[in-house]
Amino acid sequence: MADAARDPQRIEVTEKDLPVHCPPPSAPLWARHPRVFLDVTSHGSMRCPYCGTEFVYKGAAPRGH
Repeated sequence: MADAARDPQRIEVTEKDLPVHCPPPSAPLWARHPRVFLDVTSHGSMRCPYCGTEFVYKGAAPRGH
């Protein structure tokens, strides 16, 4: 079994997934940590400061304000 701290997962997200937060809704209850929102649209990708999961934005550039 992989240790999440040593082998974090990578999740690709699109505009349908915004706003992006970790842990994702699919995370099991035992693996949850405080929710943190990640600004993937500005940086292209971000890592969760708690578990190291990398969220990579693969969608269109956001429009509006």
